[in-house]
Amino acid sequence: MEFTLEKTSGNARACILKTAHSTIQTPVFMPVGTLGSVKALDMNDVLNTLGAEIILANTYHMYLRPGDTTVAKMGKLHNFTKFPKSFLTDSGGFQAFSLSDISKPKENGIEFRSHIDGSKHFFTPKKVIDIQHNLGSDIMMILDDLVALPATQERIKLSIERTTAWAEESIEYFRAKQQEGVGVEQNIFAIIQGGTDKAFRTKSATELCALDYDGFAIGGLSVGELNNEMYDTVEHTVKYMPEDKPRYLMGVGTPEDLIENIERGIDMFDCVMPTRNARNGTLFTSFGRINIKGAKFKEDEAPIDPECQCLTCQTYSRAYMNHLFRAREITYFRLATIHNLHYYLNLMREVREAILKDRFAEYKKEFYAKRA
Repeated sequence: MEFTLEKTSGNARACILKTAHSTIQTPVFMPVGTLGSVKALDMNDVLNTLGAEIILANTYHMYLRPGDTTVAKMGKLHNFTKFPKSFLTDSGGFQAFSLSDISKPKENGIEFRSHIDGSKHFFTPKKVIDIQHNLGSDIMMILDDLVALPATQERIKLSIERTTAWAEESIEYFRAKQQEGVGVEQNIFAIIQGGTDKAFRTKSATELCALDYDGFAIGGLSVGELNNEMYDTVEHTVKYMPEDKPRYLMGVGTPEDLIENIERGIDMFDCVMPTRNARNGTLFTSFGRINIKGAKFKEDEAPIDPECQCLTCQTYSRAYMNHLFRAREITYFRLATIHNLHYYLNLMREVREAILKDRFAEYKKEFYAKRA
């Protein structure tokens, strides 16, 4: 992986990240393709209609179904899905934690039951790397000990101690496998934990960023804390992250969250919000959100967002989208998802342009003024 910091505007960064499969301009939002598929879209939509350079697939889900060994036999994620650009795969730890009624973090990994058939499984730091070797992702995340907030000081302390121990085991194993010729084109990111406690975040970031990782993520946020607590935690944590490596904020979030965290120095984001909200009728626009199922849109000839250049807005009216949603037509899900993801990806393009022109602060003011 090659990483270049091109320009800053305040703390906001415009960078270029090159993997074996694509050149990614940051700030970047990664559409979520949990099961190797962005819901309601095919890969032609993702690649050509939206122009995404990187998407996220989920280690937990791909491990359970169809199985990481099956994906490996089918030519790994790129050939299996026919998405030729970059993949990031998360460690699966969050899903093992959140989707299982029986999930037990232990000293050497996470024990959980499959949400599909109830079968028992155990993720260790090495096992999740082996799974991601089979998946063939360009960027893999390591196993970390995630804690839901609020949590006790004792539990957060245990979380960061485990996370650091697992990170040390992970990087040693990953680099050793590369020496054997396994995963030589793959990259690996560590995940900083610590809740909203600044002392714990300092400790976690300092310990992890001293290790030989290709990039670093901030995890354990957007899990119940207030927005300002998230922003303050990110602003504090970034100070301890290297400038010459990518910074990834996991599972965040709203357009406002993206703007606020780019301002604090974050490069990479992912979230199910644009795709999930699209399916539920909530569409993102330059002037805020609209709920397309509202009766007021029944005879509205305007596009979803007059400023939007996406396929949906250039072709269809709010009235038609309202009709499709109310009729539960499958076509609605595709058109709405294309719109919401285009909005997110275009927002990142506009932000990047503003950073390159050193006018991010002005762009942020304009962003909020449209929503006033």
